[in-house]
Amino acid sequence: MSSRQLESSAPSAQEEVPRLHVPIVRFRLSCGAVLLVSPRPGAPVTAVQVHLRGSEALDPRGKEGTAFLTGALLDQGTRSKTDEEIAELLETAGGSIAGGASSVSANIAGRDTNLLLELLSELLVEPSYPQRQFERQRQRVLDRLLVERDDPRVQGEHLFRKLVYGTHWLGRPSAGTIASLGRLTRADLVAFHREAWVASRAVLAVCGDVEPERVRALLERRLARWKSGVDLVTTPPVFPPLGTRAKTFPAERAQVHVHLGHLGIRRNDPDYATLVVLDHVLGTGPGFTNRISKKLRDELGLAYTVNAAIHASAGILPGTFSAYIGTSPRHVATALEGFRAEIRRVQEELVGADELRVAQDYLVGSFVLSFQRASRRAGYLISAERHNLPEDNLVSLPRQFENVTLEDLRRVARAHLHPDACCVVAAGPISQQELEKALKGPRAKSPPSSRKR
Repeated sequence: MSSRQLESSAPSAQEEVPRLHVPIVRFRLSCGAVLLVSPRPGAPVTAVQVHLRGSEALDPRGKEGTAFLTGALLDQGTRSKTDEEIAELLETAGGSIAGGASSVSANIAGRDTNLLLELLSELLVEPSYPQRQFERQRQRVLDRLLVERDDPRVQGEHLFRKLVYGTHWLGRPSAGTIASLGRLTRADLVAFHREAWVASRAVLAVCGDVEPERVRALLERRLARWKSGVDLVTTPPVFPPLGTRAKTFPAERAQVHVHLGHLGIRRNDPDYATLVVLDHVLGTGPGFTNRISKKLRDELGLAYTVNAAIHASAGILPGTFSAYIGTSPRHVATALEGFRAEIRRVQEELVGADELRVAQDYLVGSFVLSFQRASRRAGYLISAERHNLPEDNLVSLPRQFENVTLEDLRRVARAHLHPDACCVVAAGPISQQELEKALKGPRAKSPPSSRKR
């Protein structure tokens, strides 16, 4: 067992950066799982999150979506409880459990934490995957995919990730495809859970009005039969090289959904904090204060929704730098050039001191507030463990935001943004030829007529 606690205090005259208090007590359970507990006396809600390393990456070829359905159906019954019995127990206590491709999120109100932990433990160890629920859930996903098959925004996002990640699993839809889901059976989920949902790959986080040692003792008993399995073996990822690649998804719609970007960074990149600040200056600032929103939305009137970021998707593996806009077909060239021009400008010129100050004030001022929810704290515990974040991260990160300089922003923009080596996807009423033409820039304006009056 190990314990770490970050002190919190009100800012003083010398210390303007708020300090956040999130105690973390770490255990290694006998089954092999890591348990992280963050006690928060008086908290009205207890949140629990479970992360399984590698789950989505292990989808069998041709049966993509196996991991997604395995997690999504986790709460549909155990050997001793039906899905209706589980739902009734949770509803009565004000609780919920929801699974995903590589995680489970749960919460409960009041002091019924033990009930939640007992139910969750049972689901992790012996889910039943009833045939009826499997068929119903698979059909729901298939129905959704059938609707999304003609949705240019969804298909544009899929195409963009495929251009960036190539054949790597990050470039595949998490929920699978219509074809791959059609091949899945209940037996596939049972086998996948047995092989992939093992304790040695699991991190559990509990945040609420709890006593860490009691949580450990309860889960030690309830998860004693959870198969430890073998540790995950990873290989270095291989992605396509940086370069301009363009694709379209033709669809008869009113606007074109444009995605522009390239491979991004890992969460442990030393420039992470500076890139967070850069994102808020360039493409994600609050209230449309960022440069891309002001230029493409307010000045040029190309769209209402427009954004760009590189830090948001950073993980164990590289995320993406991704810029998005929905605009009319005749404005695609202007939008693409607008994105690239703003990126080049932040690479070539120092941003204004006032722009930097707005971004820093927002990030530092909202940092503590973003941790008010128990689920946010539980999620942070998982992230800190997965990325091996330093013990003082919640104190040092806002200080890093505060210490970013104008020169720092230009340096990381030059190092991490590549406006002339982007993948570009346009989905909507546009052809491949039209997109390639738009990539060359907006049509030059005709000179004024010289006709004599």
